[in-house]
Amino acid sequence: MNSRNMQVIGLCRFSYPAIGGFQVEHASVPEREAYLYAPERMEERFRTFESFTLPPLRAQTDPDFTFLVIIGKSLPDPYRQRLAALLANLPQAVIQEHEPGRHRDVMKAAINAVRETSDLPSLQFRMDDDDAVSVNFVERLREAANDIRPLIRRNRYVGIDFNQGFVARPGADGVGVRAVVETLWTPALAVAVKPRASRGVMNFSHAKLCRSMPVLSLTGEFMFVRGHNEFNDSRQTRDLKPPRVSLLDKGGEAYFKENFNIDAAHVRALYAT
Repeated sequence: MNSRNMQVIGLCRFSYPAIGGFQVEHASVPEREAYLYAPERMEERFRTFESFTLPPLRAQTDPDFTFLVIIGKSLPDPYRQRLAALLANLPQAVIQEHEPGRHRDVMKAAINAVRETSDLPSLQFRMDDDDAVSVNFVERLREAANDIRPLIRRNRYVGIDFNQGFVARPGADGVGVRAVVETLWTPALAVAVKPRASRGVMNFSHAKLCRSMPVLSLTGEFMFVRGHNEFNDSRQTRDLKPPRVSLLDKGGEAYFKENFNIDAAHVRALYAT
């Protein structure tokens, strides 16, 4: 069992109006769609998706992966066209449209639709549309899976948690960051899934993953960026203070460009308008 031959699948919900799956609750699907598709919120999501999420995926040292983007069939055409344009030069991207449905059921069907027929496990990861992974994430994920092959053989699901990264807030001045080590945050968290297992990475609460499967926790290198803005789902139901961040200096900007392919000058340009 060689991880070089395992399929790697990333999944991102781009303002998909799921039933469940949000910390913010709404009384109806139309109410949720109105919240998700509000112009101010959508502009923020496009900015972070363009400046944080996509650049490191385009620069992966191992380009053999699938990036599945889930949208609602109700996504307005201007947003749909803008999203397609952003993904046009990412050959790994697959856009799937879905009607509103129960979150975990829809995500399971979505990811199973792109799984290849294989006797090997798939390596599945999830990202929000303001998160990023390092440019060597897919490569390091395969290496980690190779290191724990006996564990993967014995278990239907095995978590792989790269737990060191940054909280980052983009703005007209650049990128403010804070280095963190956090267990079971969604960016850079993956699950090795056996071929005939019906559930996938989105069918488990990321914060409780270790209750359902063994989890390998890896630290020592910065593997993720967790975007922070006023539209983070986790911030809508709690009285949370913004995290303290420090603006990247020239050296920090160079590191972010090298490690995440995130260009602080591009961030400034996007947020200056």
